[in-house]
Amino acid sequence: MSDPVNKKNTAMAASDTWGRPLKALRISVTDRCNLRCQYCMPEENYVWLPRETLLTFEEIVTLTRVFSDLGVDKVRITGGEPLLRKDLSTLIRMLRQNNRISDVALTTNGVLLNEQAQALFDAGLHRVTVSLDTMKPERFKALTKRDSVEQVLEGIQSVGRAGFKGLKIDTVAIHGYNDDELVDLIEYGKHVSAEVRFIEYMDVGGATDWSADKVFSRAAILQTLKQRYGAIEPIEEESSAPAQRFLLSDGTTFGIIASTTTPFCATCDRSRLTADGMWYLCLYAKTGIDLRQPLRSSTSDQDLQSRIRSGWESRQDRGAEERKELERVNSRGRFIEIDRLRQDPHLEMHARGG
Repeated sequence: MSDPVNKKNTAMAASDTWGRPLKALRISVTDRCNLRCQYCMPEENYVWLPRETLLTFEEIVTLTRVFSDLGVDKVRITGGEPLLRKDLSTLIRMLRQNNRISDVALTTNGVLLNEQAQALFDAGLHRVTVSLDTMKPERFKALTKRDSVEQVLEGIQSVGRAGFKGLKIDTVAIHGYNDDELVDLIEYGKHVSAEVRFIEYMDVGGATDWSADKVFSRAAILQTLKQRYGAIEPIEEESSAPAQRFLLSDGTTFGIIASTTTPFCATCDRSRLTADGMWYLCLYAKTGIDLRQPLRSSTSDQDLQSRIRSGWESRQDRGAEERKELERVNSRGRFIEIDRLRQDPHLEMHARGG
């Protein structure tokens, strides 16, 4: 395969059938996780991906190089819990050698962040997002089946100490669970210099307990925050990022990812690569494209590029909009039955990075 990662990109950027460019790639480095969040991993035991199938760092870098030839310029490292992957800072350093990738970010649950933040910063990681749905120890344990909230909070504190800027905290807002903590989380975000992003509860993968009445909508989030902060102004900006951002009167910003009630499929430029090399074109996709097999068959960069381009240019996925449309006929039931999840671990969000 060709070596240079900094050569001039001569390939045309890929666009799908709706004109959406291929720009952002989420790379899962492991399907393992050290938490068991109810909306992601509701069961205690899983069939894990065989270790021999997991992409090596060199294979991840090769695929990222090919994706960048087709327009990808943003990479987000995910899991499972990505900090469980040994020597992750080495992968970050390798990815940073590709000058066409302008942003390398990480999403983590934060449990192991305190001990790894400095190494990740020194390796060149640009940004960190930490998932935190509650700061109440008893709630955290009930949601995750682990007593680790203090480790998460320590991890968040370590981000600034390491030198990172632009910390984000992602919170899945669930009606009847943590909707009374939204203000507390905003205030905590101010304290740690983080922008909080509230995510509507989504019916994807392992969210087997999902129901419409548990969705705390963007409208409800804004109403709750207005009761405390008064006027809230939307921030007008051109962006394909999933969050719509808002401004409080004191200058604090926050975001809302309203995938469930207000899907943004029309601007989605993201795709997902699992730890074993399956490429998914939509968070709701039930089938993916195997890139590991051709990669390990010594396929050329040009052939890999052709496979990826063909997949993206035929992409019609608008999964969140299709799920929303089911509400019109009152048939938005469980997305994937538990038996099928057990048969195919790729359908779980912890395998494809959420």
